[in-house]
Amino acid sequence: MKKEVNKLILYIVNILFAFIAIAPLLYALSISLMPPEQIFAFPPKLIPQRFYIQNYIDALSIAPIIRFIINSFVVSLLVTIGQVLTSCMAAFAFSFFNFKGKNILFTAMLATMMIPAESIMISNYLTVGSLGWLDSYKALIIPYLSSAMGIFMMRQYYLTLPRELYEAAKIDGCNSFKFLTHIVLPMSRPVVGSLGVYTFLATWNQYLWPLLVTSNDTSRTVQIGISMLQFSENQSFGIIMAGIVMVLLPSIIIFIFGQKQLIEGMTSGAVKG
Repeated sequence: MKKEVNKLILYIVNILFAFIAIAPLLYALSISLMPPEQIFAFPPKLIPQRFYIQNYIDALSIAPIIRFIINSFVVSLLVTIGQVLTSCMAAFAFSFFNFKGKNILFTAMLATMMIPAESIMISNYLTVGSLGWLDSYKALIIPYLSSAMGIFMMRQYYLTLPRELYEAAKIDGCNSFKFLTHIVLPMSRPVVGSLGVYTFLATWNQYLWPLLVTSNDTSRTVQIGISMLQFSENQSFGIIMAGIVMVLLPSIIIFIFGQKQLIEGMTSGAVKG
């Protein structure tokens, strides 16, 4: 009986904290569906009296939000693919190959994680500017095609795989690339999925770097483009919230479908064996 009561209390606490976490999203959705007179009504209303979709129509007419979403999706997808590929290959080399200076190189790679991104942003901006990449996908994608955290994450998982498996594959005539693609990658689906979901969401939510390297609507991402609604309609909170909901929706969908892989990948290397 005591165990059941503790479980019930735990469920109630989890539901309470979950509601606190999603309350701002629910409120933004509610505001986006309210007509202007209800938004500014006193006392404040939490539930719209009627669904007012004109806010979404106005948001799409004020700013090319669909274009911004496409830009963010393309950039996030390509960065995710690039980081997964480079992280898997680099982690495989650090885990299964023996070469001179491997530990020093790996330590130097890890040391880059301690460098704040803001400290190298200006130098990166000057580099992409000298290459003529400003206002293009290349400036948004290429600097983020590799990740020290992704390499470290994949390496820690690869170290849990038995070394004898690699040696047996070599004896059977399997080369390193085939071993990686046919044996290691299928076994590491949870951690690969976790890295992919994390990278996609992190790239989708980038703000400072896209703000620095883009200046026109054809290359802006959603986090930059959504500010156009604030400057254009300063008091139209319904329109602003409608734009925010449209921007958040893709990342929420990705998280919902990828949360299992995200949790499994984060815990897969915690216990060896």
